Amino acid sequence: MPALAAQGYRVVAPFLKGYAPTDAPAVSGYDKAALVDDISALVRQLSPDQPSYFVGQDWGAIIGYALLATYPERFKSAVLMAVPHPAEVAKSLLIPKHLHRSFHWWFFQMKDLPEAALRHDDMAFIDYLWSYWTTEGYTDEAHIRSVKDTLKQPGVLSASLAYYRAMFDASKTDPTHDSVRALMSRPIRVPTLALCGADDLRAELMHDQGGYFEAPYTFKLIDRAGHFLHREQPQAVTQQILDWFAR
Repeated sequence: MPALAAQGYRVVAPFLKGYAPTDAPAVSGYDKAALVDDISALVRQLSPDQPSYFVGQDWGAIIGYALLATYPERFKSAVLMAVPHPAEVAKSLLIPKHLHRSFHWWFFQMKDLPEAALRHDDMAFIDYLWSYWTTEGYTDEAHIRSVKDTLKQPGVLSASLAYYRAMFDASKTDPTHDSVRALMSRPIRVPTLALCGADDLRAELMHDQGGYFEAPYTFKLIDRAGHFLHREQPQAVTQQILDWFAR
C-alpha cells in the first residue's frame, strides 16, 4: 500500500463482510453475487466519478473475476492473484490433485465439526494450511497470530466458513442479487494481470485462461512463492502491480 500511495494512488483495503472489526451478520449474504455487490457499492462510494484499480488475492480474486465481469465500467485495470477463473476452478473439481489441494472446501460443508477443528489446539488447522500452501521453510508467525486472533472474535469464524458453505448450497444464496449472478459469467472487459506463486499448484490452472477476457490479459509466475505470494515475495508482487497499472 505505501508503494502504491507513493505513486499517487489512493489505496483502500477493506475488511470483507464478517471479518473483525466489521460486523458479522447472520449466516447469509455470503454467496459470491452478494459479495460482488458489496464491493461494487464500496467502489462506487469511494470513486463515483472515475474508474478504479482493483487488486485481489484468494477470496479477493474470486470476487474480483465476477466483479470485473459484472461492472467493467467501474474499473480501469486489475491484478488477480492465486486463484484461477471460476470456469477453470469448475474444471479442476474433476482432477484428484486439485480436489486434494482444496480439501477444505468440502470439509467446511459439514456442520459443527469444522468449527471445532479450527478452534482445537490454538487453531493448529491454520498452521497446517499455511505450511501446506507456502514454500518450504517460509514462516510468518506474527501474521498467523493476527489471523487466529481475528478468527477468535465473536461471529468471525462462522462468517468465514459461511463463504465456503454458500459456494455449494443454493439455499444460502441471496435472491436479491440474481441480476448480478446473471452477469458474472460474461467475458471480462477490464485489462487484467494474473499472478500466481510458482510453487502453488493452482498456477497450472491459470496459464491458459486468456479466453475469458475481451481485454488485455497477462499471466505471470512469481518465483519462490506459494499461495500467499504477496507475503512471501512482497517486493516482486508490488513491482508487478506498479508496472501493470502504469501501463
